[in-house]
Amino acid sequence: MTSSAPRTSRLHFDLTTIQLFIAVSDQGSITRGAERLHLAAAAASRRILELESQLGVSLFERLPHGMALTEAGRALLAHARGITHTVQRMQDDAASFVGGDLGVVRVAAPKSAVIQFLPFDIQRCATACPGVRIDLQEMNSEEVQQSLRRGTVDIGIYEGSLGMIDLPTAPYRSDRLVLVVARGHALAKRKQVTTEDVLDCDLIVLGESSAISIGLERLAEEAGRVLHMRMRVGGFDSIAALVAQNLGGGVMPEAIAREVAGGSRFVRLPIAETWAQRQFVLCHRPHGALSSAALSVLEVLAQNAKPESPK
Repeated sequence: MTSSAPRTSRLHFDLTTIQLFIAVSDQGSITRGAERLHLAAAAASRRILELESQLGVSLFERLPHGMALTEAGRALLAHARGITHTVQRMQDDAASFVGGDLGVVRVAAPKSAVIQFLPFDIQRCATACPGVRIDLQEMNSEEVQQSLRRGTVDIGIYEGSLGMIDLPTAPYRSDRLVLVVARGHALAKRKQVTTEDVLDCDLIVLGESSAISIGLERLAEEAGRVLHMRMRVGGFDSIAALVAQNLGGGVMPEAIAREVAGGSRFVRLPIAETWAQRQFVLCHRPHGALSSAALSVLEVLAQNAKPESPK
């Protein structure tokens, strides 16, 4: 295959075309994608063809009953989403300045950090950075990492056992996991539990992409065991409600367990293993890509980072 000459022409497309590319990929159909943007199907088809022509690649495979992304289409879709997020951020920031604020800072964090740490830290940010609005987005740690890579958030907090990403990071805060069981559970009289005890339990866990669930699955795999996941739920309060009926045990941060499983129906058992101690990471876009508002918030979060969770 001979190499072609470098492309020197510039791309010329508008935001509607980018939004259409995303809509067609989401819907799997030109017609349904066009409907989402209130475009005629013929006009939408021309836009996609023109975009493919300018990019020099096919974005979609035309199927008898729809459209499927090609490999190139999947790669370029991430860029398209990044463009739309950037435009939305520009609109939000402009509206913030018009409203008298000094800027919007987008912070993403998993449920554990949102519950345990961020209420305190956002309050401190409000005091130290008056006029700066924080847009807090709760998502699991994997999604935080993805959002940081795409540049759709300014600052992210994630659980460190998932591994680092290629962006500036610093230690944030830490917590410790416990096993919560009902008072009538077989382990309830124990002083502490081990990995084997946890893996022997029927467990009620968060969604499969949560850091705790990923960690438990990794432990089971390393031990050559099958993790007994009896139920998956969306929050620690749901885990506690099911644990209260002795339907299984739940692994959660100690500080959260005190709040949602603090009554006489529960027993909170320390896990005597190093993996139960977790370190959260404060990560952000490169300093040169951060607004002055984001830099101010980052400084406060970094100053407030400490090894123990709030009591």
